[in-house]
Amino acid sequence: MVISVLSGKGGTGKTTVVGALSELAKKVIKVDCDVDAPNLYLFYKGENFEEKEFFGGKKAIIDNSLCIHCGQCEDVCKFGAITDENVNKFSCEGCGACIIVCPNNAISFVDEKTADVFLTKTDKGIISRAMMGVGSDGAGKLVTQLRKNVKPFEECNGITIIDGSPGIGCAVIASITDTDVALIVTEPTKSGLDDLKRILELAENFETQVMVCINKYDINLEMTSKIEDYAKSKNLFVVGKIPFDKKVMEAVNTLKPITEFEDSLAKNAIKEMWIKMSSIMVEKGLLIYN
Repeated sequence: MVISVLSGKGGTGKTTVVGALSELAKKVIKVDCDVDAPNLYLFYKGENFEEKEFFGGKKAIIDNSLCIHCGQCEDVCKFGAITDENVNKFSCEGCGACIIVCPNNAISFVDEKTADVFLTKTDKGIISRAMMGVGSDGAGKLVTQLRKNVKPFEECNGITIIDGSPGIGCAVIASITDTDVALIVTEPTKSGLDDLKRILELAENFETQVMVCINKYDINLEMTSKIEDYAKSKNLFVVGKIPFDKKVMEAVNTLKPITEFEDSLAKNAIKEMWIKMSSIMVEKGLLIYN
């Protein structure tokens, strides 16, 4: 079973929720699909037992021995990536227009390394993660690869929890595809509600059970009420309302899951949320306890 934790924007508390749910659930595989800013692994000590290079894109190169300096490639490039028959790999989008117009077949594509991918073994399960190179793209393909990397281990583990990328881009689409539950974390602000609407519009295109969590719900009770009303109008479960808790910042600063803080209000709220989520998942036939 796969749970994807998503948000319409960054900074809503996804990773805090993922870490806590991973502690509360049993037999969990964690996949950090927030590939632009991965940080889930920082909360766990472990060793990498698999490391590979990931080639997620292609870049144009010019063979100067074949180039006749006609300038057609420079003229057709809409990204300004070619000047004086040289290709700027950071500007090149790999569209292939230059290859088409080159009269002497002097331009070709080469695979570009965009990230290193890791499988990390910790005392609390496996983490699949990546470290992207500076200026790299292809995040959607990378997320798909991170999820493929844990497939051999999912049969002997009950739950896979994905820390998804924020927003509604390619990486988010790859994070929500083929998931059983999409837990969307939002905040009680107008932008939080707008971002929630955006990602819900995306989630409607996938066969997944959507649930909503309102983080720091007590900082704006009026907006919390509006989010709840909107979720109700969409027949969505608001499974969690996490209060503002200074212990969360302490947990982040000490790189510990919030569940390790016994006097944490957030911990207790997430624990209650997991109970609600489990009940719904069992009722829907998504989760079966042995």
